[in-house]
Amino acid sequence: MLVRRLSMVFFAVVLLVIPFRQALTATSSPQSDPKKDAILKASDITPAIFPEKVFYHGQVADAQMRNTGGIHFADGLYVLAGLVDTSGYATAVKEKYQGYFLNEVPVEMNGQSLKPGAYGIGFVAEAKFLVTDLGGNTILEITGQRDADLKRPTPLQVLAAPDTGAYRLYLGRNFVTIKRVS
Repeated sequence: MLVRRLSMVFFAVVLLVIPFRQALTATSSPQSDPKKDAILKASDITPAIFPEKVFYHGQVADAQMRNTGGIHFADGLYVLAGLVDTSGYATAVKEKYQGYFLNEVPVEMNGQSLKPGAYGIGFVAEAKFLVTDLGGNTILEITGQRDADLKRPTPLQVLAAPDTGAYRLYLGRNFVTIKRVS
C-alpha cells in the first residue's frame, strides 16, 4: 500500500515537473509578446505547459485541454487552469473539485494569497470558490462573483480584469480575480 502511494506521488511530481521545465526552457511563442503579459486560450495551451493527466486526491484524471486558460507573464512564468474529467471521483470530491490550477508565481485571488503550486479548484453553491491541495484539503475559500453580462460564457476562460495586471478566472459566469504578487 505504501509503495503504491509513493508511486502515485512520484508520478504526480513527474507530471508537474516536466511541463514546467519544458515551459521554462522553451523559446517565446508567436502568440506572446516577450515584453508584456499574455492571456492564453485553450488553443495556446499544449501538453508542453499543462499536463494531459493530473493527480488529485489519490487518482489520476484527464485534463480537458479544450477547457484550459491561463496567463503567460512577460518574464516567462505561468498561471494555468483547466477543467478535469472527474467521473471517477466520489460525489463529495466532485462537488468541490472541477479543475486544476498551476501557478509558478505567488498570486492573490480576490485578495487572498496563494503560493506557487498545483491545486484543485472549483465553484460550489452561491459562487463560493474553493482552492484545495492535492489531497482535497481546503486551502482557500473565496467569495466569487457572478457576471450576468458576460456575452459568451464558456466552461473555463481567463479574461483581463478592469484593473491593470489583474485577470479574471471564469468557470461559466462565476469568476475570481487573480493578480500576481511579489
